[in-house]
Amino acid sequence: MITAPIEAEKKAFTYPELRKTQQYLMPAHLSVSENKSGYDIYPVKHLGSGKIFNGFDTLAAYIINNKNVLIDGFGGVFWDKLQQALQNCFDEKGLSVNWIYAADYLKPSHIIDAMVNPFLGSEEAVWGTKAKLDLVDLYEPAISLQAPDAAYDINIVLGTGAALAGWKAPIIYVDVPKNEIQFRMRAGSITNLGANEPEEPFRIYKRFYFVDWVLLNQHKTNILDRIAVIADGQWPETINWMYGQDLKAALKQLSHSVIRVRPWFEPGAWGGQWMKKHIGGLNKDVVNLAWSFELIVPENGLVFESDSNLLEVSFDMLMFSNYQNVLGKHAERFGDEFPIRFDFLDTYEGGNLSIQCHPKLTYIQENFGENITQDETYYILDCDRDASVYLGFQDDIDPAAFKTALEGSQETGSPIEIDQYVQVHNAEKHDLFLIPNGTVHSAGAGNLVLEISATPYIFTFKMYDWVRLDLDGKPRPINIDHAFNNLDFTRKGEKVQRELISKPQVIEAASDYQLIHLPTHADHFYDVHRLEFDDVIEIATNNTCHVLMLVEGQSVLLETADGTKAQFAYAETFVIPAAASAYKLTNNGTGRAKVIKAFLK
Repeated sequence: MITAPIEAEKKAFTYPELRKTQQYLMPAHLSVSENKSGYDIYPVKHLGSGKIFNGFDTLAAYIINNKNVLIDGFGGVFWDKLQQALQNCFDEKGLSVNWIYAADYLKPSHIIDAMVNPFLGSEEAVWGTKAKLDLVDLYEPAISLQAPDAAYDINIVLGTGAALAGWKAPIIYVDVPKNEIQFRMRAGSITNLGANEPEEPFRIYKRFYFVDWVLLNQHKTNILDRIAVIADGQWPETINWMYGQDLKAALKQLSHSVIRVRPWFEPGAWGGQWMKKHIGGLNKDVVNLAWSFELIVPENGLVFESDSNLLEVSFDMLMFSNYQNVLGKHAERFGDEFPIRFDFLDTYEGGNLSIQCHPKLTYIQENFGENITQDETYYILDCDRDASVYLGFQDDIDPAAFKTALEGSQETGSPIEIDQYVQVHNAEKHDLFLIPNGTVHSAGAGNLVLEISATPYIFTFKMYDWVRLDLDGKPRPINIDHAFNNLDFTRKGEKVQRELISKPQVIEAASDYQLIHLPTHADHFYDVHRLEFDDVIEIATNNTCHVLMLVEGQSVLLETADGTKAQFAYAETFVIPAAASAYKLTNNGTGRAKVIKAFLK
């Protein structure tokens, strides 16, 4: 159980000029109890006392002690607020400070625009392709020529790219969660690297995804071993920080035990009410919730706790430093790219998702620079009696007629009878629908879908969106040409039932336990098991990473081979790294527990 300060609840909409969202800012401090109950929106890794420090004054004391420092960080940090807060601390001590701003050494914005534009596609394009640049390419060579000035008490290089100065000085790295970056982006309070002013949010995000985050992640990887202090920059009025050596030890321990990232939640045009009703701690005043980012490595963070102080770092820091432990025998294939994602699609008392498909492997590699493609499955965690899933084509599908109907709807805004072309299947709890790349599909209204998928998550080619507007009152992008470059029209008729709806198979059984295989498609590089048990089960990782969720029952107690214990409630996602070797699950509820396990083939 986690008890947040009352002030945190009241601050749901603080900083509206800085962040545009109806979701709460994670508190900097939480009173954390080991006896949690229910779904936890702020899962933490406990570090013990004295590991995380709060306040600009404590960080200033560290800087004073070291005299010369480099304060680097991810894109989206409020550098002006950080600088002013630290300057106030130095002023109180009567210390002189030489501030050198990394942003002053960025190349002119028009030159940077010319460098990055080839990776952004056309002005209207939803997607670009991964940039083949390095962060240093955006800076003038003079950034590496700076040197501390002995005339000052303190010398600081401040801002994204500060470590490019090359000083032999401690690096303080300020991280910001991806959800907060996007909330700041939507408020217009941050810009892209090297941009003079913010653009429309969808253009900022496209440049983030295909340029900024590519360069910043590579930079973060390059300096990871040199980071002396890691700080969390998501709070405008305070900061939490810890020593890099303690973070390194914590990440290593996670890579041998269990991982749960901090989820975050978003409304959408088709969003539903299930998560609002069943997940505590969320702002319930939103019109709906469409997504929960349960485990999307490029988007989620890991939260650490010490003395009630919280500190979040990006999940990929764990992968950059410990991917071999996490992925085991699959590490060579995927490197530091975690390959499986879990997310919720909530259409319960909501609407249908768009009719859509995802790119073939060669298409996503050649056009967007990704390594793996967006092969998905829909696991029905919960649903109403009328729930459905759109999947595969009708047996008599005529591709040309289908495209004509889609284009006509887009041009005129007229609805079409989509079930003339696409099959509609009844959905029931614990069904698994298989959606390899190129498959036409949609989640119908009335579901809470656990989407088990390969990690890419933004490459959705929408063909038909029910002639509706997005929450901002604008039409959502339709991508008929991209879709028709990828659709597999052989997935039709009886073949859909045979190949795209998983047929559960009991592969182990006892009086108090059974192991059920939910076979995935041959194109999926991951597979799915369901563990059903009354009391206790023990599982070996066999040098493979397992991604798990309790899909029926109240809670389970996990114990890994290194003695780590953690409790997980219904619908919480958790990851057992390959290096954990083995783990035990104890059913803490009444009735049989059911746990989904996704793993690499």
